[in-house]
Amino acid sequence: MGVIKLVLTIIGSVALVLGLLWIGQGLGWIRWPESSFMIDDSSWSIRGAVLALGGALMVWYGRKS
Repeated sequence: MGVIKLVLTIIGSVALVLGLLWIGQGLGWIRWPESSFMIDDSSWSIRGAVLALGGALMVWYGRKS
């Protein structure tokens, strides 16, 4: 059971960081890379919020005793 929690924590952390990146790009706060199609497209900020929330829940469940 410990391996599953570790995997959930790792995947959840990656999803959380990626979701925050998508939010930043969708809102135009992060303009990297310059050629990204996600910049200033608010639909990506919504998708990023959903991904970040899912990642946070995975981390929370993986860290729960």
